[in-house]
Amino acid sequence: MTRHNHDLPRRRLLRAGALLPLGLAWPAGAQALVATPGQTEGPFYPVRIPDDSDNDLVQVRGAEARALGTVTHLRGRVLDTAGRSISAARIEIWQCDARGIYDHPGERGRDRRDQAFQGFGQTASGGDGGYAFRTIRPVAYPGRTPHIHVKVSAPDGRKLTSQIYLAGEPQNERDGLYRGIPLALRERVLLRLEPAHGIEPGALAGTFDIVLG
Repeated sequence: MTRHNHDLPRRRLLRAGALLPLGLAWPAGAQALVATPGQTEGPFYPVRIPDDSDNDLVQVRGAEARALGTVTHLRGRVLDTAGRSISAARIEIWQCDARGIYDHPGERGRDRRDQAFQGFGQTASGGDGGYAFRTIRPVAYPGRTPHIHVKVSAPDGRKLTSQIYLAGEPQNERDGLYRGIPLALRERVLLRLEPAHGIEPGALAGTFDIVLG
């Protein structure tokens, strides 16, 4: 059976999530980590979880086309405020496509949505708390700066819903939800993207650790 080229980045993503360093060991006597601030879920959480809801949002199962937009590898760890890894946590992300349209029945212009973009993905943190997604660089749409929604459910019952913003994005300061985060906590919701050298040509990559209080 012929293997399609789009299978390669998915395998590379999984290897990258397993092999790249996602954080440092917690040093004795260090100060507690600051919990990731919660934010609103927003109106576009899926009404129904898609049939394909894995951690690769760029390639829908069974489709030849790849999503529009700049491929972005999002990785990090789920931790508690003492710096301990939280394994088996469920991590969900969802975002609009490269045209600014969500996969949601309440979304305007849904007929123009990029059908090659999964829009929602989920995974579980590993033994070291690590997680990884392959998605696209978030884009702005009227009233909002680029962002990725994230929801985390830990095995002990702790939950967090928040949003991930791009560091250095000029529109952040005009976004009401971003400005509603206290200045001292804004660093905890920022994602810094760089070229994904060694992972996928032409893609971006960034690390976002999620700290549960």
